[in-house]
Amino acid sequence: MTELSLAAYMFPFLLVLVFAGIPVAFSLIATAFLFGVMAFGITLPAQFHSRLFDVQSNFILVAIPLFIFMGAMLEKAGIAARLFEAIKIWFGPFRGGLAMTTIVLCGIFAASSGVVGAVEIVVGVMALPAMLGTGYRRDLAAGTVCAGGSLGTTIPPSIVIIVYASMTETSVGDLFAGILIPAAVMVSLFLLYVLIRCALQPDAGPGFHVAGNGYTLSEKCWLALTSLLPATLLILAVLGSIFAGIATPTEAAAVGALGSVLLSLAYRRFSFAVLFQTLSQTIRVTSMIMLIVLGGVLFASIFIVQGGDDLVSGIIHDHGFSQSEIILAFMLAVFLLGFVLDWISVLIIVLPIADPIIQSAGINPLWFGVMVCIILQTSYLTPPMAPSIFYLRSIAPREITYRDMYRGVTPYIGAQLLTLAMVACFPRTVTWLPEMLFGF
Repeated sequence: MTELSLAAYMFPFLLVLVFAGIPVAFSLIATAFLFGVMAFGITLPAQFHSRLFDVQSNFILVAIPLFIFMGAMLEKAGIAARLFEAIKIWFGPFRGGLAMTTIVLCGIFAASSGVVGAVEIVVGVMALPAMLGTGYRRDLAAGTVCAGGSLGTTIPPSIVIIVYASMTETSVGDLFAGILIPAAVMVSLFLLYVLIRCALQPDAGPGFHVAGNGYTLSEKCWLALTSLLPATLLILAVLGSIFAGIATPTEAAAVGALGSVLLSLAYRRFSFAVLFQTLSQTIRVTSMIMLIVLGGVLFASIFIVQGGDDLVSGIIHDHGFSQSEIILAFMLAVFLLGFVLDWISVLIIVLPIADPIIQSAGINPLWFGVMVCIILQTSYLTPPMAPSIFYLRSIAPREITYRDMYRGVTPYIGAQLLTLAMVACFPRTVTWLPEMLFGF
């Protein structure tokens, strides 16, 4: 069995372990260990130790627990619920108002935490009962929560972007700036769909006629001011410090973590119990992410050692792929792997192989990176293996069926594909803002 044939067997072996029910992180590590022994023998532990040190010493990855802490503190201190109430009392009386409130809050919370999945669960617990209780059609309610939760993939400070930057040595600030316009377009398309759907089918998203009951106009204004303004200022402090060149993403994440604590103190929601819950969630999520990162790094390293990068490069060169065909091939690979693996594993497996090929083909790495994030978000939402649907199933009442969820997410998938097509056809939608801010 040649080295190239060993590399070719790594993915099938990994998928067998994953479908056997072994956690993805351990499947990656086990595959890397088995095929690594064939390459290095008894010296494999020393090789793994060096890769472990590389992961531990990556300064960019330090931002991950800080952003997770920020989002967890906003959730545990009840700030997310306060935001939902503030937006709901203004937009709830309109047709589709609660659905639009859900999308806006998901966007705000995604910009406060960057954690895929956490956004959907936190907002879904509040928004789903409110929409169903108002008489929303089940597919619209389910699809809106799933789609809004997926925004954590693309809206900065997305942890997807941070991991991507650490794997490709791309500037995090450039990626954050580059994805802002596509993310804004995607959110706008989400809102436009809700408006059109509720205009054509008024019973799909009726107004929440008692949304403002018990609130005077001055109380509504005060709630909006005290809820939206502090959260907005926190997001601006984090992203603005990066875009202004004042702080690195890791330093900005520290500012965000401190800001979330100060907000909880200002709202008188801080306690040692809240702090303990926040720290516990931060440790659990960070440990899960870093274990998968480690497994993915080991897998990718052994895959390359076994000649996997030469195998992929040979296929591309032998068939004379153009730039567009190279991009399409990797987009398809990311999309299909996203059905089976979580987004971290997909990035860490694909990027070490794709990045050198993308660079040698003269493809703009920033443009390619934004498209990868969008296609990952689409994979996150696309049935039948959509992680967003499994997240929703854990919090949704039994009356919402999988059919409702599948029907509900379909229009939002179309919005994501439209955004991807826009980025693919007009690269300036990605490169213009980084050039303005950083001279990219």
